[in-house]
Amino acid sequence: MVTKQLLKGPPEDADLRRADSLAREIFPDVANKWALLIIEALGERTLRFSELRNEVEGVSHKMLTQNLRMLERNGLVDRTVHPTVPPRVEYTLTEPGRALRTAVDVICGWTHQHLRHIESARGRFDA
Repeated sequence: MVTKQLLKGPPEDADLRRADSLAREIFPDVANKWALLIIEALGERTLRFSELRNEVEGVSHKMLTQNLRMLERNGLVDRTVHPTVPPRVEYTLTEPGRALRTAVDVICGWTHQHLRHIESARGRFDA
């Protein structure tokens, strides 16, 4: 098992190309389809679990839970539990999460802009 190197210096010292870079773990966490869609859905809002599930069509309860936990672990989402019966749980993006949302918005825009081209390329490839 490889022990991940913690960042000891300033962020610019992190070598993302190193296999043992802790920073490198972030890519697969935030670059999966559910994480991107959750980040986009939250935006500047605070949503409850059920509201998020309605916003991100097709996500299972299990996948939404796993991705919210991962985003919370990475400091991108804040989870607030209100002491009610039943408990009310709300999710909101943290400052780093909102900064990441800027990149997610660019990816979403790129997808919309190039969707016809991708569709056409897939049609040719799969023919």
